[in-house]
Amino acid sequence: MDSESNRETVKKTGTTTVGLVCKDGIVMASDRRATMGYFIASKDIDKIYAINDHIAMTIAGGVGDAQMLVRWMKAEAKLYELKQEKKISVEAAATLLANILAQYKYFPFYVQLLLGGIDEKPRLFSVDMLGGVTEEKMTSTGSGSPIAYGVLEELFQEDKPVEANLPIAAKAVRAAMRRDAGSGENIDLTSITRQGFKRMDREDVKKLL
Repeated sequence: MDSESNRETVKKTGTTTVGLVCKDGIVMASDRRATMGYFIASKDIDKIYAINDHIAMTIAGGVGDAQMLVRWMKAEAKLYELKQEKKISVEAAATLLANILAQYKYFPFYVQLLLGGIDEKPRLFSVDMLGGVTEEKMTSTGSGSPIAYGVLEELFQEDKPVEANLPIAAKAVRAAMRRDAGSGENIDLTSITRQGFKRMDREDVKKLL
């Protein structure tokens, strides 16, 4: 299977995740539905994980593969901090994740991941299943991403603060949930700023919408 086919496999996996670079941080959002073909396997699954207090990762694709990579990245980030006596940078974390995936490209993890955070400035990276990395200002993954992009292209503004872009990310996921069968249930909305990683309560997300 070539790299383009691999990307299409992951793209068709039911989910919607969104990542945005803001003036003062990163916004990440996702739905909470997990599917197995046409079957809804779970209605309340986490798709956004804090790697440490200034880096987070969204997952799309195979749940088992993705959760294992989350655990791997958390461990590596902690080891880096202990050895170097400083926190790993966002770019270094993205490179590490890409290197892990590249090592397994002949038996790949079926995932499409977003990794973002803040150090000197907010940064966001998209990492595919073969270890390809692109830096983004605005991106979405999963089967609902084409619908989410329609909202993001219209409303997202990079020079706006996190507070202004939180409702935009939520609206993008909500739009995908309305039209994509693989995305659904509730909206998970998070931010990463100098103050750290924050996950919004469901009631607060509803108020934003």
